[in-house]
Amino acid sequence: MVYTPVENSNDFLTVIPVENSNEFLNTSPKKKSNNETGLAPLLLTVLELIRQLMEAQIIRRMEEDLLSESDLERTAESLQKLEEQILNLCQIFDIDPADLNINLGDFGTLLPASGSYYPGETGSRPSILELLDRLLNTGIVVDGEIDIGVAQLDLIHAKLRLVLTSKPI
Repeated sequence: MVYTPVENSNDFLTVIPVENSNEFLNTSPKKKSNNETGLAPLLLTVLELIRQLMEAQIIRRMEEDLLSESDLERTAESLQKLEEQILNLCQIFDIDPADLNINLGDFGTLLPASGSYYPGETGSRPSILELLDRLLNTGIVVDGEIDIGVAQLDLIHAKLRLVLTSKPI
């Protein structure tokens, strides 16, 4: 089914089907379900992942006494403003903030359940956020080379080195 935007509409998410069908997506003023809001839930989930990851790193630094009082106040205020913006966007797109998560099957969920994770403590079934937090805390180096060519002639050679850590290098 192909959908097209409705012209002269104040609702940017309103679309109608091009083909004849009884299925409509966001054409009524009633509440939209999460699977009908498009890309917004995914983007907000990624933003929430980054916010929680930064919060975990701040907690780690706070517990190691690496932040001054002014640093701590600034970071707390910034994270609070970011959380408010995410909640505001959830309200605009009619998304329940509790639904900002992705189940990755055998890999678990992207975000931990509310209140189930504290940086430095290990859980029985860690989320991707917990794994990323641990990875940033210990650091990782990824090194590789890629050769792309045609007819046994190398045309592109890429050498990659990625250092990912929350510690200064």
